[in-house]
Amino acid sequence: MTQGAGQGPEAVRTPTLRDFRVPAYVHEAGPYAQGTPPEEGGASTAEPADYTPTQRDLPVINRGDTLQVAVDPSAVPDPSATGGPGPLYVVGDVHGYLDQLVAALQEQGIVDAAANWSAGTARLWFLGDFTDRGPDGIGVIDLVMRLSAEAAAAGGYCKALMGNHELLLLGARRFGDTPVNSGAGTATFQAAWLLNGGQKTDMERLQDHHLQWMARLDAMEIADGHLLVHSDTTAYLDYGDSIEAVNDTVRETLTRNDADECWDLFRKFTKRFAFRDDGGSEAVRSLLDVYGGTRIVHGHSPIPYLLGEVGSEDGEDSAGPVVEGPHVYADGLAIAMDGGVTMAGKLLVQQLPLAI
Repeated sequence: MTQGAGQGPEAVRTPTLRDFRVPAYVHEAGPYAQGTPPEEGGASTAEPADYTPTQRDLPVINRGDTLQVAVDPSAVPDPSATGGPGPLYVVGDVHGYLDQLVAALQEQGIVDAAANWSAGTARLWFLGDFTDRGPDGIGVIDLVMRLSAEAAAAGGYCKALMGNHELLLLGARRFGDTPVNSGAGTATFQAAWLLNGGQKTDMERLQDHHLQWMARLDAMEIADGHLLVHSDTTAYLDYGDSIEAVNDTVRETLTRNDADECWDLFRKFTKRFAFRDDGGSEAVRSLLDVYGGTRIVHGHSPIPYLLGEVGSEDGEDSAGPVVEGPHVYADGLAIAMDGGVTMAGKLLVQQLPLAI
């Protein structure tokens, strides 16, 4: 890869595999609390008191119930051929890997050689997590903002969802070292941001218009029957019984600028693995029944960790995990889109619907 192609010099890149640890609640098992679906992987919906996203998260989960999907582009219908809206694409977690993002968009014909919108009336959704861990998170945000304007001018659109790392960066800038009630002692956004791959160059380049853009992002949306969210968690149900209500509640929470409220929002968006293991499909249905759609499409939890296909913690496995495309699981109701670009996986851009 060329210099700046999402890799950068070794001194700049934050070691990634050390950033992932399993929170205590992932290991807990038990029946549904009062008949409600489990929050994460079959655990009770009652969150343990010691859970805090100040701990590095993400375990290696050796699972055999996920499906690696090879997509035949010719099998995916093109709505624009019938005069309707253009094709729908989704993008998984980018985490500052700008050149990999541009290459993936070019491969799909969404941008041209100069990284300008070239997809006409196509529709493009980013699933969140634009910054942290990779070298150029602000460059990624600038690109998404520019493509949004160019796509609209061409009759299409480029939109983005709120990820937990947007909440983390917002919190680190707004609240810094202000103590918050983490549920496990004193925590700060600044410490959590640095612990989870925060890049000082991103913070130095962060401007007011970036902050305003992030704070206005939707938390969820529906497109062509796909419920689009960032995190594989049922915590969205805590914020409203409709897509509009959830999005309004999240924006209002950020507007109030209360450190503890914003931390609680970040904490819940950091939770993961609700759709795996026994009860995973029921957890997906609990969201689909409330918000609509026939499938959930999410980022947040890297596919290599869902499959256990990761190298050693000290990075000795230079080959990295093999990710060819999205994963479908939870009885076919969930599509995972985080290809693990931060651990030498793949930055995924996928046209929907996904042919199986």
